[in-house]
Amino acid sequence: MQGRSPDQESIGSGTKRSSVSSGGRPRNQEFFYKFVDSDSLTEKLVDWFETVTEDCALKQQAFDVPFELIELQKFDYALEGISFQQLTRMPNAVHASTSDAVEATAYLAIEDFLHAGIKGLWEAFWSQDEPMPFSVACLYNSNMKFYQAEQAIANGRLGGLCGTGILLNNSRHPHGKWDHVLELALLRPDVGGHAVGSDRQPSPSVLGEALFYALRMLLARSLSRLSFFPDPCTVFVLLVDSQYGGVVKVEGDVNKLKFDLNNVYECAAEWVKNHSRISVSPIDRIWNKLGNANWGDIGALQVLFATFHCIMQFAGMPKHSVEDLAADHSSRLQTRRVERQLGDTSVNGNGVLRYPQRSVSPEIVEVEDDSVKVDSKESMISEGTILWLEDSDWQKGYQIKEVINTSELTYFIASHLEDPGKNLFLYVGSHPSQLEPAWEDMNLWYQVQRQTKVLTIMKQRGLSSKYLPQLSASGRIIHPGHCGRPSSGGNCDHPWCGTPILVTSPVGETVAEMVRSGQFGSEEAIRCCHDCLSALSAVASAGIRHGEIRPENVICVKSGVRHPYFVLIGWGHAILEDRDRPAMNLHFSSTYALQEGKLCSASDAESLVYMLYYSCGGVFPDLDSVEGALLWRETSWSRRLIQQKLGDISTVLKAFADYVDSLCGTPYPMDYDIWLRRLRRNIHEDDHGKEIDATG
Repeated sequence: MQGRSPDQESIGSGTKRSSVSSGGRPRNQEFFYKFVDSDSLTEKLVDWFETVTEDCALKQQAFDVPFELIELQKFDYALEGISFQQLTRMPNAVHASTSDAVEATAYLAIEDFLHAGIKGLWEAFWSQDEPMPFSVACLYNSNMKFYQAEQAIANGRLGGLCGTGILLNNSRHPHGKWDHVLELALLRPDVGGHAVGSDRQPSPSVLGEALFYALRMLLARSLSRLSFFPDPCTVFVLLVDSQYGGVVKVEGDVNKLKFDLNNVYECAAEWVKNHSRISVSPIDRIWNKLGNANWGDIGALQVLFATFHCIMQFAGMPKHSVEDLAADHSSRLQTRRVERQLGDTSVNGNGVLRYPQRSVSPEIVEVEDDSVKVDSKESMISEGTILWLEDSDWQKGYQIKEVINTSELTYFIASHLEDPGKNLFLYVGSHPSQLEPAWEDMNLWYQVQRQTKVLTIMKQRGLSSKYLPQLSASGRIIHPGHCGRPSSGGNCDHPWCGTPILVTSPVGETVAEMVRSGQFGSEEAIRCCHDCLSALSAVASAGIRHGEIRPENVICVKSGVRHPYFVLIGWGHAILEDRDRPAMNLHFSSTYALQEGKLCSASDAESLVYMLYYSCGGVFPDLDSVEGALLWRETSWSRRLIQQKLGDISTVLKAFADYVDSLCGTPYPMDYDIWLRRLRRNIHEDDHGKEIDATG
């Protein structure tokens, strides 16, 4: 412990006094003893709560959050090797029953939860050898003293319990002293159910009670002889029910409080309004429906982080910093994956890793393809070829202008016979009977059939943006010669019969081609980021995500426009519903996609960052496994290599990368609007008198 003895006299001990007034006690101490009713303070703050809520309606958040996501992410990494245990389960719902047994179990559970949390943090960051100098006890409302939960319940005090605190051990004061309180948790029915607003803030009544106890803790510390690190002007109060919880952080100098003993609650309310800084976390789930704590989820994580700061106030800086423990994340991750892979061979051969994988080895290796090759329709199509497309009630002809061959597939630039001046992308799909033999045909299926479905859904839902591809036509090839297709359906023996075609606009050069030719500079990078985000924003409202952002799936449109712009193409792997799975790319897939085989809200933006990093000269190592790809991501983000590279191009791209890093793997949605505005301000147009198109 740093600079104090737990036996040192403190507030309320009766043996120390300072600046004694004519009444026998200092005014601030007398104020403390009179400040005992949370309802009175809440009543004085009702109008202020309404005003704050109305004033911040545009921000959608009444108070700042106590912790940034990047802080929680680093803390999460630091906690990876720490084992927390909860002994008593939370009852399913405190508010579902008024029985004493249910309420008693809830207090026992929160006491166990806080004890397990503080014990794990103490041993991990401060000392495994020294005994933990803290204890947990419940607060009894009528006398403001602390009792062990079991003792309070046995003595019939259950109905008067109003909170659970973490306290500094002091054998001389078995019922605790208020300046010894590190942190207080208020167990209230339905904290999660009464959370208001899209940011899930606690209700005014619950928040008012939290502010009361926070101010009481600050007052006690101002009267105490204990020293606090770095200062005594910050306290944390937890709000919990049987499933959810949140953190309230209150900062402020109570010396600025007017100690009017005749208007205690008016003075306290004025201090809250004018001299305090209040931060409130979103209300998140802490316990699952079985009553077990979700230690690894963000709800429990922000509670633990608050507790960590409280310990530091009393015990000083930890021996092992968060940064030190978080730095070992990569090695722990690699060790754990090796152990899991060893387990795969003896358990089920299918792997316990959750990313899609069907073999024991995670390595991606090239194998000889012994499948029977089929004649390629693309090899039969050349410049000048005219293809006829049939839909239900019309036919259209398209003349091939250019054949584009990539390492994965072949597609075409064509024009409609009735409008030869307008270029279009034309994709020829796989014949239904040829889908199984060749893996290339599966890629074509996503490029043609699946993308046709996605673009059709976008069109039906009215999702439009110039940064999205437009569905020009889709149907089946009308092959030359007689068609022997039976009237009952199906296809004839001609290799083109029934083959699907997709036609889209506009046409442009891919980012991959621009990079190879040295045409992708800083201006293009900023514009590309803006336009791709515009496309993602346009479809986000419908719950659609791209799932395969890479240089080959972004084109730059230059023909027929005053200012070049980028279009996000290749929507064949788009995520329309939960069961859909994104494409897996070791270089450009998001971390969450590689780990879980699914996308989180920031996955597309993370892929966009990787694409910009590569397109601006960033170098990828030789990646031949999912593990290697994940390790590269972890190392690059932790060392800020990606941000540094993008920072060489533009400060706004560096800031965007930081933002995406803070969101990766979290449930929080992308704020497209703010980044579109910031990027727009950094795009330089020749005509400064006109606003650029920001649709989408």
